Amino acid sequence: MTKLDETLMMLKELTDAKGIPGNEREVREVMKKYIEPFADELTTDGLGSLIAKKVGKEGGPKIMVAGHLDEVGFMITQIDDKGFLRFQPVGGWWGQVMLAQRVTIVSSKGDVTGIIGSKPPHILSPEARKKPVEIKDMFIDVGASSREEVTEWGVRPGDMVVPYFEFTVMNNEKMLLAKAWDNRIGCAIAIDVLKQLKGVDHPNVVYGVGNVQEEVGLRGAKTATTKIKPDIGFAVDVGIAGDTPGVSEREAMSKMGKGPQVVIYDASLVAHKGLRDLVTDTADELNIPYQFESIPGGGTDAGSIHLTHNGVPAMAITIATRYIHSHAAMLHRDDYENAVKLIVEVIKRLDREMVDKITFE
Repeated sequence: MTKLDETLMMLKELTDAKGIPGNEREVREVMKKYIEPFADELTTDGLGSLIAKKVGKEGGPKIMVAGHLDEVGFMITQIDDKGFLRFQPVGGWWGQVMLAQRVTIVSSKGDVTGIIGSKPPHILSPEARKKPVEIKDMFIDVGASSREEVTEWGVRPGDMVVPYFEFTVMNNEKMLLAKAWDNRIGCAIAIDVLKQLKGVDHPNVVYGVGNVQEEVGLRGAKTATTKIKPDIGFAVDVGIAGDTPGVSEREAMSKMGKGPQVVIYDASLVAHKGLRDLVTDTADELNIPYQFESIPGGGTDAGSIHLTHNGVPAMAITIATRYIHSHAAMLHRDDYENAVKLIVEVIKRLDREMVDKITFE
C-alpha cells in the first residue's frame, strides 16, 4: 500500500471509523481530532452533530459548511435459535450489492465479524435464480451455533452493523477506494476548509459541521442549522459519477477528476441562484474546474438547511463518486482538493454586502 501522507491518513481514519445513523460517536471523535486545531470553539447539538466555529470577523455573516458523519449500514433486529442474525437496513441499500459481503457488528463486548448470507442458488428453482434476493430474506452469519452463544459475545437487537472495507490507494494514486465516502469526504472537506482559513483574513464566521442522521432523512442538519442560524449554507457530499460503462450522459453527466459538482437541482433543493452564480463565477475567475449536476432523486443536507428558520440560501457542492451506498466507493483526490479550494475562495468573498446581495436577489 502507498505510504500515507497527512491528508490520506485523515481520510483513512474517517472512512475506517464506524457510524450508522444514531451511532456516530466514533466518527465524531475522529472529526473532532482533526478539526479542533483550526477551530475557536467546538460544540454539539442535542442529537450529536459536531459544530466547529472559526471567527474571521466578529459579527460577520455566519457561513455553514456541513458534511454528515453517518454512513449507510444495518441494525440487528432479531437473533434466531441457531445464532443467525436478522437485520434492518439503515439508509438506502440496493440488495444486489449486499450478498456475501463481510460486515462488522459493534457489540457491547467488542466487534464481531459476520457475513451477509441467503439461501444458496444451487437449491433454488430456475425461476427463483433469475430474481434478485430480497433484503428481507437475507441474514448475517457470525459463525455461532445458538442464540446463547451470540448473546455471550454481547450482540443484541439494536446493535450497529457496518460494511467492512479497508481504505485503499489505487495504482493510480489519485483514485481512492474506501467504505463510507458518503459522507466522510464531506467531513474531510469541512475540516480542510477551516484548516485553509487558519491565519487568513476573512469577513465572516465559518462553521465546519459534521451532521448526524443524514441517511435517514437529513435530520441532524435540521438541529445543527437551528443552533447555528447561518446566513449561508453549503452541504458537501458525494454525487453520482457517470463515467462507468453503460451510463449515458443523459443519466449522469459528471466524471471523476473533472472538478467538484455544483448541484443545481435535486429532490430536496433547488439551488439558490445567487449563491450558485457566486460559486461558478469564483471558479471561472480562478480556473477551478467544476461540473454542473442535477439529480432527480435523492438529496443532501442542503435540503434541510435551506428550510430552517426564515430560510437559508443554500446549495450542495459534491464529489463525483462511483459505487456509493455499497461496501466500497471510489473518488478522485483532485476533486476533493478542488472542492476545498473553491469553498475557501467563495467564503473569502462572503462579506455582509455580498450576503445581502445574494439573499435579496
